[in-house]
Amino acid sequence: MSIASFALQTNFNVKNAMASSTLSDLMKVRKETIRNCMADFENEEHRLEKVLKINGCQYINDAQATNVNATYYALESMEYDTVWIAEGMVHINDYEMLLPLINEKVKAIICIGDNNDNLIETFGNVVDFMFETNSIDQAVKIAYKLSRDSETVLYSPAAKSLDETETCEKKGNKFKEAIRQL
Repeated sequence: MSIASFALQTNFNVKNAMASSTLSDLMKVRKETIRNCMADFENEEHRLEKVLKINGCQYINDAQATNVNATYYALESMEYDTVWIAEGMVHINDYEMLLPLINEKVKAIICIGDNNDNLIETFGNVVDFMFETNSIDQAVKIAYKLSRDSETVLYSPAAKSLDETETCEKKGNKFKEAIRQL
């Protein structure tokens, strides 16, 4: 089965599909069943979820990326210049692994929250634009003004919320609603 026939073709999903296919093959699942599953697979909500395309710019909800590693795979899958919406944390995350991807793919970073010092220190001299906001609504409005045709706005927090009531699902839904309000 060629990668071109996969429903989801990002490196992240291709690796998962290869592992799933191998396991299915070992369990004697019919090859036709494996092919059908790979061709019809739908991405789960809040994980590299394509929300809307506005003025040629694709908005992607990756609210489930609550750590740096998950955001790495999200950024790796970006094909166009990207405005990355991230969230700061009280504790310090090691963002160094993201530097090559930020250099290659990210034109602007919008930080949500009060604890963005680590993000700013790590990437402030790497991207052309860096903004701090207090809400997803503000971040989406700034991203809208910065983005152009054939670019991407990616909401991939790279951090877990300190507020236990703010689940990634709630934040992802706020992101999607903010886009619809543009």
